[in-house]
Amino acid sequence: MRFLVVEDDDVLRGVMERALRDAGHRVDAVGTRAAAEHLWLYQPFDAVLLDLNLPDGNALEALRRARARADRTPVLVLTARNRTDERIAGLDAGADDYLGKPFDLAEVEARLRALVRRSQGGADRVTVGRLRLDRESSRFFIGDEPFDLPAREFEVLWELASLPGRVVSKRKLSNKLSGLEEALGDNALEAFVSRLRRKLANSGATIRTLRGLGYLLEESTDES
Repeated sequence: MRFLVVEDDDVLRGVMERALRDAGHRVDAVGTRAAAEHLWLYQPFDAVLLDLNLPDGNALEALRRARARADRTPVLVLTARNRTDERIAGLDAGADDYLGKPFDLAEVEARLRALVRRSQGGADRVTVGRLRLDRESSRFFIGDEPFDLPAREFEVLWELASLPGRVVSKRKLSNKLSGLEEALGDNALEAFVSRLRRKLANSGATIRTLRGLGYLLEESTDES
């Protein structure tokens, strides 16, 4: 999954970024409202972790603008422990959940994962054929055996497995998997998909290409 972390404290932002990356997620982390609004407008995210008090203004304005343009990205707001007014303001502005400081990093990741699951109508475990995605452990399995992949192939398969049986466009995949300093082009994406198809042989799952539309993960009809 890809998350946007908005936190003005450099140390805390770095800690959260590393923790989420170590859990297998892609993370963009910024410390100002302006940077958050720019990324939020042009980059798709699975969820946003939003601290309210930023040096260039209240982050709720960024949230209100996102909701005004019908952006439904799940948002987890960070608030001071006993500030009921902050929690109410965040929820009224369109936040989906809140978490008081100080917090446990494992809870942050769990809450973000739950928000994404609810927004996508998915589950922590997805099974296609003998292929299984366990979101909680951020691992794939074929049957009972771990199915380990290089980072980029893992990310592509994660996106497809999050919406099994539904088409994911090339543009959405490329945007989700491109970093701030690098873009994932069509040729590279096709190469990752091709390698995944070979590795998924005999797993009961396959990636189908719908020309002009994108890719979908579905059960394989090939019994060989």
